[in-house]
Amino acid sequence: MLDDQALMQALNSTPVADGRRQDLWSEDHVLDQWAREHGGLGGEEEHRWLRTARDALQESTSGGSAEPRLRQVLDGVRKVPKPGASGIEWHLEVEPERRLAVELVLAWAEVEERLPGRLRPCGNPECHLFLLDRSRANTARWCSMKTCGNRLKARRHQARTRETPQPE
Repeated sequence: MLDDQALMQALNSTPVADGRRQDLWSEDHVLDQWAREHGGLGGEEEHRWLRTARDALQESTSGGSAEPRLRQVLDGVRKVPKPGASGIEWHLEVEPERRLAVELVLAWAEVEERLPGRLRPCGNPECHLFLLDRSRANTARWCSMKTCGNRLKARRHQARTRETPQPE
C-alpha cells in the first residue's frame, strides 16, 4: 500500500516552473521509474490509470468534483480479507495494471479520513502544489515557506508600505 510520501509525490507531479505548469509524469520513463519504486509494473496501461487517478485526486483536493473519474478507477475493485500470521490482512483484487492507481486513491482516502482537512492546495494562487499540514494548529498555508510563503509575505509587505503615507 502506498504511503503519504508517495501520495504527495503524485499530487505534486505538476509543479509550476517559470510561470508555466509542467507535468512531470508526461514522460513515460519518469512515470515508469515512480511506478516501479512503488511496486508497479510500468507500461502504457498503468501510466493511463495513474494519470487518471492523479488528475482526479488533484481536482478533488482542490475542491472540484472528480467523482466520475474516481469511480472509473475504483470500478469493480474488491478488498478481500485473508487470515495471516498477524491477524486479518486485506488484499486488493484488481487488474495488475490498475492496482497502483487504486492504491493511490486508497492512500488519499486514508489521509482524508486520518487527517481531515489537512491535505490541501498551496495558499499561493500561482502554485499548483499541495501540502499535508502536520502542524498542531493546522495553520500551514504554503507548500514551502521558502518559496511560496516568503514570496507572498514579501508582496503583502510591499503593498502595505506603498499604502502607508511616508512622513515628510
